[in-house]
Amino acid sequence: METHEIRRRFLDHFEKAGHLVRPSASLVSDDPTVLFTIAGMAPMKPFFLGQATPPAPTVTSVQKCVRTLDIENVGITTRHNTFFQMAGNFSFGDYFKEGAITHAWSLVTGSQEDGGYGFDPERIWVTVYENDDEAIELWQRIAGLPTERIQRRDGLDNYWDMGVPGPGGPCSEIYYDRGPEFGKDGGPVVDEDRYLEIWNLVFMQDIRGDESPKYGHPPIGSLPKKNIDTGLGVERVAFLLQGVDNVYETDLLRPIITTAEQLTGKKYGAGGEQGHADDVRFRVIADHIRSGTLLIADGVTPGNEGRGYVLRRLLRRTVRAARLLGCEDPVLGELTAVVRDLMSPSYPEVATDYPRIERVAVAEEQAFLKTITTGSRLFETAAEQTKAGGGTVLTGATAFQLHDTQGFPIDLTLEMAAEAGLTVDTDEFQRLMKEQKDRARADSKARKGGLTDMTEYRRLLADGPTEFTGYTELETEGTVKGLLVDGKRIPAAAEGETVEVVLDRTSLYAESGGQDSDAGTITGHGFSADVLDVQKVDRKLWVHRVRVTDGEMTEGASVLSRVDPEWRLGARQAHSGTHVVHAALRQVLGPDALQAGSFNKPGYLRLDFSWSQGLSAETRSEIEEVSNLAVRGDLPVRVVYGSKQEADQLGAIALFGETYDDVVRIVEIGGPWSVELCGGTHVDHSSQIGPLVLTGESSVGSGVRRLEAAVGIEAFHKLAAERTLLSQIAASLKVQPGELPARIEAMAERLRSAEKELEKFRAAAAGASAAALVDKAQQVGGITVVAATSPGTSAGDLRTLATDVRGRLQDRPAVVALLAPAEGSVPFVVALTPGAVASGLAAGTLVKSFLPDIAGRGGGRPDMAQGGGTDPSGADRALAALVEAVRAGGGSAS
Repeated sequence: METHEIRRRFLDHFEKAGHLVRPSASLVSDDPTVLFTIAGMAPMKPFFLGQATPPAPTVTSVQKCVRTLDIENVGITTRHNTFFQMAGNFSFGDYFKEGAITHAWSLVTGSQEDGGYGFDPERIWVTVYENDDEAIELWQRIAGLPTERIQRRDGLDNYWDMGVPGPGGPCSEIYYDRGPEFGKDGGPVVDEDRYLEIWNLVFMQDIRGDESPKYGHPPIGSLPKKNIDTGLGVERVAFLLQGVDNVYETDLLRPIITTAEQLTGKKYGAGGEQGHADDVRFRVIADHIRSGTLLIADGVTPGNEGRGYVLRRLLRRTVRAARLLGCEDPVLGELTAVVRDLMSPSYPEVATDYPRIERVAVAEEQAFLKTITTGSRLFETAAEQTKAGGGTVLTGATAFQLHDTQGFPIDLTLEMAAEAGLTVDTDEFQRLMKEQKDRARADSKARKGGLTDMTEYRRLLADGPTEFTGYTELETEGTVKGLLVDGKRIPAAAEGETVEVVLDRTSLYAESGGQDSDAGTITGHGFSADVLDVQKVDRKLWVHRVRVTDGEMTEGASVLSRVDPEWRLGARQAHSGTHVVHAALRQVLGPDALQAGSFNKPGYLRLDFSWSQGLSAETRSEIEEVSNLAVRGDLPVRVVYGSKQEADQLGAIALFGETYDDVVRIVEIGGPWSVELCGGTHVDHSSQIGPLVLTGESSVGSGVRRLEAAVGIEAFHKLAAERTLLSQIAASLKVQPGELPARIEAMAERLRSAEKELEKFRAAAAGASAAALVDKAQQVGGITVVAATSPGTSAGDLRTLATDVRGRLQDRPAVVALLAPAEGSVPFVVALTPGAVASGLAAGTLVKSFLPDIAGRGGGRPDMAQGGGTDPSGADRALAALVEAVRAGGGSAS
């Protein structure tokens, strides 16, 4: 049975039982505490927590999930996957244990002819929570399971909660006995390889406190309505029904491995030690390219932090695995095409959006292949210096630099080091990685401003969400629901204090959808406060960060929230301007130029979009012109509300990574010319945006470009400043502004001619200097030695000079040693002719003879070494030491 059929049967089974079928949510999680959707019930959390009303009493879905905590184990075992599908059925106060068990048993053991999975009932085992006698009785009555195939387990195995105070309950897990060839007899408590878990039924009936019942602590109460949350592993059911040993042999992964075999010329399952290592790499390719493709489909782009970094790591590990299998050519284009064909029957967006997916993946691969080239040079230099110094261990600092600046995974550095006969100081590498992570955590905590502990915010949200009135008014009366500092409730805030304020109603816009938060004030009887920032918690609760400027603000006080009207005007102009530039961009470049992120505030907007190359000056001008023509056209701006399906029918663009409610807000500018889902504030007509001036275009990552623009009065100021600057330059050159290009070009041509003449003089001077140094050469045994200082010469020019001198001595064994003492530094270069190397001398060895004299470091190849020191007073001693080293090491040459 194909995986797509397994998925379809699950949804059909529960739809026939009256469940509402909900599509999979995005892999990009709406939960601020996690990067990705990591469980099938994650999109249902607001319903279980009482933060939102479920769309129906019973719901079913098959949810895309990504977990990357065990990414290093992917491929090494056949049990770890980063991407998986979790099928679930959910009851919000409707049926409970009996209904959940009945639905599950009928699907698992129902005949395939009748739409079931057809598992043999005699091979089904279940586990239950240790004191859940009710579940045992139900399994016996409904399924006829004998007592010996129902096993009790403690809370660690069979109790589930969300990890925080809130709903939870015992669970019952369904296992399939694969047979004695897969392990020991005795059920899941003995062997979970032989007895494979396929479905977990969670009976949410409790309210847990600060301590979880998973660890033996009793619940603090019972839920007013008992709920059901289940999760069936689609991939596990697939490999059982398809009669293969593991998920990598199933219909949605084995074809990727087959393509990888064709690309690399290697065979999967070849056996032997090398075959095992290759199998790991094949599995890495199959897993990572599927996860990466689906993440790109959900709007993630490669980057250096957060979700982007995870995607980058997945794609680069795929490329590296292919190279270790012997394929030096690009592979991601072909591999993503296979994923498209495999996954699009269940997720059509992978096919419809494939041109963008391929472009992002291929651009990342091209960037990584360049990185491998530059990183390999850095590695080779470090390895040569290590060997020249007699060492066998590459420093952890070098490995960290390769990881941090070149994107080298540590295992790539370890492999290259082993090939070079070196090891790596992994302890130092791990220490540096930990220091970096600690800095990142500290920075993240500082940015979050105390929102780490969400307990109090959830309690405030449980009393009802904040009502936002700012679409229609700039002033709103409300009540202070809570005052917080570092996530803790306080009763009052005095003048001078900075606190967070939660209101029941507010006119102040909270930062979201790329729009910065409003500026304004919150005032009440005897107090006032300036609003510094407004953020959302769980998309429903407005949290205002304010500085109390007068009096004392107290919880429960009546207040008036006021938006700064000038700020809001600029914000509306900038946000509508962002939509206009996006539409202009798509008109000029085509529909593939989709927004990948944005930010706007009064006077400024930036728009990130998927595109693999820079825009020409002509293209930028055309985008700017189309945008301003739309402004001049005074296009109507219309806001309507509807379902996501209705929005799709209108052609509304949904922003990647954004999560939308069942009812969405649709913003049209000029009818179908610009239609986007958006919760921001907007002008009423496009003419109110004012002028738009593009101020910058740049790259912000592989396959992503950024446009920046000034909007409204700021655009006018930008143009006025440029006009003034142009007038000043024209006055300085004594020409009219229109004559400036010709005058500047003439000046540039004269400068180029002067530079050419200067270069001739430099070459002549360098040749004379090289000739003079050759004339001063001394004989040390059979070796010609040029040992001299060249004060004030840069390191680059010093190398050029040494190479020139060596070239004039190519016909004999010769050593050229040049030092350039300056204040606080001593660059040096030692160059040997082939004859000197043949005599047994090596540049890397010779530099060691004088490094102590100049407090220096350096090394290199046998024919060339370079470095620097910090003690210029030792330059003469260093040259003398080098001459003695030549005498000792090569004086017998002739």
